[in-house]
Amino acid sequence: MTVDISALTERFGLLAVGLAAFVVVMLALYGIAELASRRNRSRLVAAVFLFPALLFLAVGLVYPALRTLVMSFFNGDGTEFIGFDNYVWVFADDSALQTLINTALWIVIVPALSTALGLLYAVLIDGRRGERVYKALVFLPMGISFVGASIIWKFIYQYEASGDQLGLLNQLLVWMGLDPVNWLNNFPSNNFLLMVVLIWIEVGFATVVLSAALKGVPTEIVEAARIDGANPSQIFWNVTVPSIRSAIVVVAVTVFIATLKLFDIVRAMTGGHHGTDVLAHNMWDQAFRLGNDGRGATMAVLLFALVIPVVIYQVRNIRRQELEAR
Repeated sequence: MTVDISALTERFGLLAVGLAAFVVVMLALYGIAELASRRNRSRLVAAVFLFPALLFLAVGLVYPALRTLVMSFFNGDGTEFIGFDNYVWVFADDSALQTLINTALWIVIVPALSTALGLLYAVLIDGRRGERVYKALVFLPMGISFVGASIIWKFIYQYEASGDQLGLLNQLLVWMGLDPVNWLNNFPSNNFLLMVVLIWIEVGFATVVLSAALKGVPTEIVEAARIDGANPSQIFWNVTVPSIRSAIVVVAVTVFIATLKLFDIVRAMTGGHHGTDVLAHNMWDQAFRLGNDGRGATMAVLLFALVIPVVIYQVRNIRRQELEAR
């Protein structure tokens, strides 16, 4: 194996030039900020330090977003303007429409169940002996990557057409005298089986956040409710839940966004086949495997459009909390 010394030298030279340019720019910014601070120009100082962040934001987010939007109005190779044909395809093509339906199911079921199960588990272990151990056990899946979790659950769902069953679920069916099932190929139940993986991961996050929120519920309010004759169910729905409403919203929104950009689980377990495709995976599939940049960009735009209402709601929610705190 021969090493091209000239190529390596050229690469290291470019790296050195890049680092030198970065140092020069940073020193210039600090110099300008120092001069502005001496003259009591706080706005100029703020503008100097915000400029790099705004520049990176424009180059890394704003420009790609606008370019993606423009690409969604062109054909697969970006040479012909086709208007809204790609968006018509999304709702006219059966497989693309199924992708939208699957995504809608994911973003409704996964955040709701993850938050509900996390809250239930947090309430059950709150104040119990060994609470930390219980939290650690349910939080363990958060330490596993989505791909790793997918492989674990793929083994659980594994189906063998003949011979011994490697999958846990099918082996249990065999022990009960039933026929094994090809779980990941059976539509539409395979979509819900994939959701189990993400719920299994996110319940730990929900439990930890909501358990911390439960610790902050004033005991005086709970005791007052008990004195008034409220039973545990009434205390939970009328006292506990309203008191931790902001934490519940944070958990639900966080899981919602994680669900919306889901790619790893679908890719690792089914590859988007058998009616299990979702927006983020289909976006990658259209752009990189099928080479249709226009449709891939269209899927990206739809994904972005689904995020906007949640972001707007969260911003308003934060502002409302700030006003209440004042």
